[in-house]
Amino acid sequence: MILYTVDAFTNRTFSGNPAAVCLLKEELPDSVLQSIATEMNLSETAFVIKENEGYNLRWFTPKVEVDLCGHATLSAAHVLWERNEVSEDQPITFSSLSGPLTAKKSGGWIELDFPTEAPVSCPVSTELKEAIHTPIVEAAKNRLDYIIEVENEQQVRNIAFDTEKMTALTNRGFLITSRSDRPDVDFVSRCFFPTLGVLEDPVTGSAHCGLAPYWAKKLAKKEFFAEQLSERGGRLKVVLQGDRCLLKGEAITVLKGELAFPES
Repeated sequence: MILYTVDAFTNRTFSGNPAAVCLLKEELPDSVLQSIATEMNLSETAFVIKENEGYNLRWFTPKVEVDLCGHATLSAAHVLWERNEVSEDQPITFSSLSGPLTAKKSGGWIELDFPTEAPVSCPVSTELKEAIHTPIVEAAKNRLDYIIEVENEQQVRNIAFDTEKMTALTNRGFLITSRSDRPDVDFVSRCFFPTLGVLEDPVTGSAHCGLAPYWAKKLAKKEFFAEQLSERGGRLKVVLQGDRCLLKGEAITVLKGELAFPES
């Protein structure tokens, strides 16, 4: 099985968000896919298989399958173009648990077309205050995540929380965010997904499908430059178009090889 590791949402190795990309020749049982993802021990492993005119794409954390992942989708598209499986001037359509997803090259960046996950405001409950040990400016929630706004970048960088109480409150994760202190960045975030076996995700494309609608109302704009303040860090461009969210990022291959797995 051909295997790649790609750093996504960056143009420098050992930064951004690493994802494994496995190119399948045939369908494999879910238990095998999960075992491979657990073995890779990255926040996401993408499994890609040719399907009609496009590709089927699935994502697994070391613990569970998920229905949407930005950085592993970007990584999968990067690998297909790098291997010349698809011409760089042609878009790639993936079928997925979140419906069809399109990737294309756009001005030197890879652009992903994802559905938005618009949040709605929610009360700052006692449970939230006990989970997040930093003053909360505002809270919102979509079907996947809590969005927690704090006062500034420094509070995002130094966020403190109770993992057990956080896990009990959410389907997927907590997106801690604030306006940026810098003029070239609109908003910043850190993203935590303990229910998926990923305490902190270095750069989370899909989280911005909720963060962008949240900040669109506050900043009165639809195009953003965003930065995720994890230790590895990463940047991306985000554009809202109706009920779609265009995520733009870069990617670089770190490793390529063969997984010693007996495919038939």
